[in-house]
Order: sequence, then structure tokens, then C-alpha cells
Amino acid sequence: MADTSVSYKCPNCGAPLSFMAGKKTVTCQFCGTEFEAGAIDEFYRDKNQRASQFTDEEIKNLQAFTCSSCGAEIVCDENTMATECVYCGNPTMIPKRFDGMLRPHFVIPFKKTKDDAVAALKKFYKGKKLLPSDFTANNRVEAIQPMYVPFWLFDVDISAQITFRAEKVKTRTTHVTKQKITEKKIFNCQREGTLNFEKIPADGSKRMNDDYMDSIEPFDFSELAEFSAAYLAGYLADKYDVSAEECAPRINERVENSTLAKFRNTVKGYDDVYVETTDIDKKFPNINYVMVPVWILTTRYQDKPYTFMMNGQTGKFVGALPYDSTKAIIWPALYMLAGLPVAYLLTMLILFLNQ
Repeated sequence: MADTSVSYKCPNCGAPLSFMAGKKTVTCQFCGTEFEAGAIDEFYRDKNQRASQFTDEEIKNLQAFTCSSCGAEIVCDENTMATECVYCGNPTMIPKRFDGMLRPHFVIPFKKTKDDAVAALKKFYKGKKLLPSDFTANNRVEAIQPMYVPFWLFDVDISAQITFRAEKVKTRTTHVTKQKITEKKIFNCQREGTLNFEKIPADGSKRMNDDYMDSIEPFDFSELAEFSAAYLAGYLADKYDVSAEECAPRINERVENSTLAKFRNTVKGYDDVYVETTDIDKKFPNINYVMVPVWILTTRYQDKPYTFMMNGQTGKFVGALPYDSTKAIIWPALYMLAGLPVAYLLTMLILFLNQ
């Protein structure tokens, strides 16, 4: 596979340029000259063509290859031929050009390196007592891919009217008959107000596991940088295939749940509170298309691929591991056996003290 997924050349010497994780500049691999990402972006495109689509020069440098097995489409350079799909492990990749792709508004640059990803995987294995022994002994990472994943960021303005049924319950016992009497008072609590949510994320790729992507959140969106294709130098980038409109139901559910929780927290001093009516009006003043950094690590055990993901900004790591069914039986038994002497000693001590 080629070293870079975007073929940018140094204006000074013509050598490949790479964006280094943790830096704000693009570095020439040969002469060591550092360039601001925005400067390289301007160098490769006309200033008057800054529109919502990728420029002709960027399209020329960006390619896509398609997995014949799962259909994943990944942005790469014109020379890239993948040996294995990071999603399904299939070896067949066919490069092709694409254009008309929506140009991202912002990007979060990579901070974590390949070494950070490998170290995080080893730490993730540590302490997992149910892991098969041959998995940890013979395990090796087959693929490590740094990838920019498409995300939509929604700003949402909320105007809501919510009615709650609130109850106060009091139980007392009569002195004469010793009967329990329960009194319940019911209140109608009306709440009205506005809320403003900023940068609510939703990933824009069907092939990225939503649970994984939710798990490696949060990203620090205060570090968003204006998008420049130069940031992609040395990295792959996934092309979005889930539109903002398709993400809207997830955002609606998330916003409505958060709104109900916020309003519910204002109804205090009651034993039980129930939602009776809701009227939530939503407006979306801003929807931004951004690229976020993710490390994807793939390994294989008993002919089954295992994929792990790490937040390329914060280092948060997630993944699924195999387990040894025999160990799953043995370990609880060992803990139980180990506890028997302790339990016996405690019993004897109690009997001795009670004599």
C-alpha cells in the first residue's frame, strides 16, 4: 500500500508531504520543510473555487477503491491497492476516481500515532482472564489503518412545552385499628422554555459500527480546524454514505430525550413524576460536515476477523474480544474454591467469639 492516501508534493523539492499526528503543520519527508495546512491547500487549488464541492485539483489527488465483498468505499491516493479491506478482511480492491463529493467544513487532526494505537491494543488485552491463551500468544495485528471518518454535527434550537403528572405519597398507620392508610396527592406541573444544543454528532458511514463510534466519543470539537485536504496526507478517509437527512431521526431522539431530562430535573420534591404531554419544536440553524480521526486495528483468530477502534484525538479504545468457554467455567470455580478457606475461618472465628 502506498504511504500516503493523498498525493501532495513539497513545493520546494517535490518529495511527498505527510501530516504528522499532534502537529499543526504538513512536513516534507525529504527536506524537512514544514507548511501550514491551509497554505498547502491554497497551493493546490484556485482561491476562487472554494465551494461546497471538492476542487478539481483535490479530485485529481483523491481516489476511491471499492471492496467487492462488502462495498466499502475508501478515499485513497491514485496508486493505492489495498491488500485487505479494513471492514471485512476481503483482499479484492478496485481503485476508481470520484467527484461531486461534498467538501467537509471542518476536520479534527490526528493526535495519536500508530505506536499509540498498538500500545492501546496491548493495554486492552491486559487483565482479560477469559481470553484464549493462543489468541494472546500468537496474536498479531494484520492491519492498522488511520482513517478520517465522516460525521455530521447538528446545532439544534429547542422550544418546548411539557406537562408532568407529579405525585406525593404519604402512608400512616392508625393508632386504634393499626390500619395502613395511604394518601396520594396529584399535581399538574407545566414547564415551558428553550434550549440550545451545539455540535451533536452522528457518524455518516453505514459501514462504521454505530456502537463503536458512540463508544469512542466524545471528540473535543473545540479543536475543529477549517478543512484542508492537506490534513489527509498520509491517511485514508471514508466517504460519507449516510446523509444529514438520514441522520435526523437519531438526532431527534437524542435531543428529545435530553430535553425531557432537562425539564424533568426542574420538577422536584415529589415521589413520582410522569410525562403527560410534550410539545417540542426543533430548528436546525447549522449542520456541518466534518472528518474525525479514528485508528482501525484488525486481527484474526480462528479465521474470524476482530476489529478495534481508537479515537485518534483522545486515545479512547473499544473493541470485542473472543473468550475461552473453558476458562469461563474454571475461573468462577477457582474464585469459589479460593473463598472457602476464608469463609471457614470466618465461621470458626464467629463461633469462638460467641462462646
